[in-house]
Amino acid sequence: MTLALGCIADDYTGASDLANTLTRAGLRTVQTIGIPADDLALPEVDAVVVSLKSRSIEAGLAVSRSRAADKWLRSRGARHVLFKICSTFDSTDAGNIGPVMDALRADCGEGAVLVTPAFPETGRTVYQGNLFVGAVPLNESPLKDHPLNPMHDSNLVRVLARQSRTQVGLVDLAPVTRGAEAVRARLAELAAKGIGVAIIDAVFDRDLETIGLVAAEHLLSVGASGMGLGLARALVSTGKVKSAPPSSETGAAVGGSAACLAGSCSQATLQQIAVAERIMPVLHLDPEQIVADAGEAQRALDWARPRLAEGPVLIASSATPEAVAAVQARHGRDAAGHAIEQAMADIAEGLVQAGVRRLVVAGGETSGAVVDRLRIPGFLVGVEIAAGVPVLRAVGSEAGDMLLALKSGNFGGAEFFTDALRLMR
Repeated sequence: MTLALGCIADDYTGASDLANTLTRAGLRTVQTIGIPADDLALPEVDAVVVSLKSRSIEAGLAVSRSRAADKWLRSRGARHVLFKICSTFDSTDAGNIGPVMDALRADCGEGAVLVTPAFPETGRTVYQGNLFVGAVPLNESPLKDHPLNPMHDSNLVRVLARQSRTQVGLVDLAPVTRGAEAVRARLAELAAKGIGVAIIDAVFDRDLETIGLVAAEHLLSVGASGMGLGLARALVSTGKVKSAPPSSETGAAVGGSAACLAGSCSQATLQQIAVAERIMPVLHLDPEQIVADAGEAQRALDWARPRLAEGPVLIASSATPEAVAAVQARHGRDAAGHAIEQAMADIAEGLVQAGVRRLVVAGGETSGAVVDRLRIPGFLVGVEIAAGVPVLRAVGSEAGDMLLALKSGNFGGAEFFTDALRLMR
């Protein structure tokens, strides 16, 4: 295998988002869960997205796992590696974006790293180094209230500078609009001042294409799926990859029962759950009871099993940000989050044992816990359900043939769950 592009994603839903974006842009792409085992049969592809669950873990562990993934990708021929992060730059002042970026930069010897979470298609833009969600800065949007990594500063130069040992600068929109040569010149100016990392503005899709052309000339970049889009288009336009049409199918139907799990507390997911209640049975779990009572997962399975024969069911641990904050205050943020994730993983495992072969999961941390528990080593990328969310066909799953959809909390329209199930046959 000789890869045109290697990618390291810091969570599983973000990896699916990126794999979907690369596939739509013409790159044959596989998503793996962790570093693939040597005996995992992968098809011939242009890009591999290695999914890690490293966004909210201890920084040193995130660094070591990311470095190992980078080594694997480069050993398969990837000259350029994209460290894929969330489009809301989810991180704390301790990391993990900065520490991982610093380590990967040192390993490959790169002098200039472009960084942007911009993805205009999904309403994420960067202007003068500030991240906007739609028309408002990140710190004024509902997305600021991530339960593990709340984001209360929209200025990404400041955010990254607090995490990184490297001097952080800005490539503003003016040189981006003038094209690749102007961006190269701006990077040279920053390098002359000892600045090795630059947040780069992007407001329109054409800005991503300019960024991709410049980033592809280097060994490392950091960004959300918009950066992946720019890189993919650069690889195709320069002839380094022959564009392949995206597949409209994920293969033969798998049949079996279908279920949905929701762990995200985003406003989008809460709305999607409310809409789903009109057409399928929904069980709302109490986060307080999950943390306090190990029997909640079993209660959920006892509720779900007799209903699966009648059609899809949805089990949700999602709650309002205020309710989640209250649980975290009583039990601790990490302990509460871990308990809820593991309960949802227990439920997923039980559902698969009961015959579920089509599983929709909402929430990045929830998706990570579920996929880890099911021990799925990789996915083939299929048809797009919503922007950034494809149907995934499991590769090497112990449970056999399965279709999954892994959704970041904020993604998808109001009818996402029914849209997903309609495309998962």
